Amino acid sequence: MTTDASEDWKHWQEHRVATVSAPYGPLALTGTHWIEDYPEGRLPDIPGQWAVEGGRVTLTAAAGDGLTVDGEPFTGDVALDADYGPAGGARVGCGERRFVVLVREGGWGVRDYDPDAPARKAFAGIEATPYDARWAVPGHFTPYGESRTVRVENADGVTRGLALGGVLAFTLDGQDLTLQVSVESDGTLWAVFADATSGDGSYRFRFLRPAAPDAEGRTAVDFNRTVLPPCAFAGHFVCPLPPPGNVLRVAVAAGERRLGRGLRDF
Repeated sequence: MTTDASEDWKHWQEHRVATVSAPYGPLALTGTHWIEDYPEGRLPDIPGQWAVEGGRVTLTAAAGDGLTVDGEPFTGDVALDADYGPAGGARVGCGERRFVVLVREGGWGVRDYDPDAPARKAFAGIEATPYDARWAVPGHFTPYGESRTVRVENADGVTRGLALGGVLAFTLDGQDLTLQVSVESDGTLWAVFADATSGDGSYRFRFLRPAAPDAEGRTAVDFNRTVLPPCAFAGHFVCPLPPPGNVLRVAVAAGERRLGRGLRDF
C-alpha cells in the first residue's frame, strides 16, 4: 500500500459521502412514480396534473399547486423532456423539493427529491474498507463486435434491458475472473457485480467503474473504489441487478460495503 494511493482513496471516499448526503443526493429521493400507473394524472403527493403526450411529459399546474418551472412560479401547461442533469437542477419544483422527469424504455416517470427526506436526516455514513493495494489489479477490456442488450431484473422487480459493451478480464486473489461491462459515453467502464460477501457483509450487489481502457484495452481494476448502487440509499431507484456471469467466486472485502448503522439494508 502506498501512502499516496491511500490518501487519494480517503479523499475519494470523503467526496462520495458528501455527494450521497447532498441536499439532492440519492438519500433525498422519496418516490419514483410512473405516469402510466396514474391515468387520472395525479401522482402521489406531487402537485399538478401529469400526462404523456407526443413522446414528452405535459404538466398542467394551477395557482394553488405552488409549482415552479425554471425557478419561477408557474401556472398553465408546459411540455417537459427528461432531466439528465443533477436532481437539484430539475426544471420543476415545489419549495425545496425537485421533481425529476425520467424515461426508461419508453415509460415516463417522475422522481420526488426532498432535502428533508427522513433517510437523509438519518444517514450515518458508509461502511467502507480502508485502502488495500491487493484489491487494485491490472485489467484488460475486450469489446464485443457490437453492443449487446440483456434483460436483467431491476431492484424494483421489473425486468429491463442492460446494454453491455464487452468483457473485462483480470486476476484477483489468484483467480482469473471476468465481468461483463457497459461502456459509458466518456469511454469509462461500468460493471454491476456481486461476490461472496454480497448480502453477508456487503450490500447484495455493487458497482465498479474502471477508467477508460487505452488503445490496447488496458485499464486498472480497483475494487477499493467499489460503490454502493443508488438503491442502497433509497428504495425508489431502479438499479439493475448483475447480468449473467457477474457473480464473482471470490470475497471482495473492499470498497463501500453497506450503509452505516441506522440505514443498513442488505
